[in-house]
Amino acid sequence: MPIQHFPPPPGIKAPPLSYAARVGDLLFVSGIPGFDANGQLPEHFEAQFGFVVRTIKRVLKDAGTDISHLVKVNVLLTRASDVAAMNTLYAEAFGPPPYPARTTCVVQALPNPAMLIEIECVASLLDA
Repeated sequence: MPIQHFPPPPGIKAPPLSYAARVGDLLFVSGIPGFDANGQLPEHFEAQFGFVVRTIKRVLKDAGTDISHLVKVNVLLTRASDVAAMNTLYAEAFGPPPYPARTTCVVQALPNPAMLIEIECVASLLDA
């Protein structure tokens, strides 16, 4: 079965990767950082989280699905102090329950020192 790749949206500066790749009934979404529409990283965690979610929703829509079809989410944070805020924002953005399976890691750094969060995920396209 062929792999379908979803490139970054036009005008988005991205490293050499597909924003998502579909194989069979699974869609693998690359790690999405919190860049705004101008390619800037806001300094506040809440703003970066919001841009991550907007981008993930756009990638899922482009693939013919939505956030309700997420199966697994991996959240990378650079500050442990953002975990509580992330849980609150996550519940609003990825709810209502049941939520996808999730791993949250606090990492030493992400590729850009201003990045506070990156989220990657897997969606099922079975019922999409």
